[in-house]
Amino acid sequence: MLNLLRLKLRNKVEFKGDNHKVLFSDRNRIRYCDISLRGNNNTLSFDNDVNLKGVTIEVDGNNCRVHIGKNTVIGEQTYLSCRGQDTKLTIGESCMFSRNVKIMTSDGHNIYHNKERINLDRSIFIGNKVWLADNCVVLKGNTIHDGAIIAINAVVTKDVPTGCIAAGNPASVVKTNIEWSEELG
Repeated sequence: MLNLLRLKLRNKVEFKGDNHKVLFSDRNRIRYCDISLRGNNNTLSFDNDVNLKGVTIEVDGNNCRVHIGKNTVIGEQTYLSCRGQDTKLTIGESCMFSRNVKIMTSDGHNIYHNKERINLDRSIFIGNKVWLADNCVVLKGNTIHDGAIIAINAVVTKDVPTGCIAAGNPASVVKTNIEWSEELG
């Protein structure tokens, strides 16, 4: 309970519904974030050494899961949204997300055709050591594989293979067989 109180001191945390879980370690740095869990049986979990500042996390639905892997850094004004039924947003280890990144498992509003919903929510998986640059968007149903880089202002609408750079709107692979380092210059 002490950890949850500390989390609330620096962040806005809202729970609506039943049986939500927030799991994190003392080694996380979570500051000035807006965290909301609505619905029932949702889980938000952080591995060790996750670093977030000024991030909005929205988990809205039933049995939704958001997991952020160890040593991941997520920049300010990033928006992580996991909505729906049994939907997952999984972020691997040692990822680096810049500012203003948007990741959404839903379109935000339901769309119907002949009374049947046509825009279902879909899970997102982001592998290990993925770099998302400023202002990029990752849309529902996609996987970004290990070691990939998503360029500034790119919109991910399909899977991105391991060790590739994807750029543009919609994002497409512009370079393969790459590796990236957190070291500057």
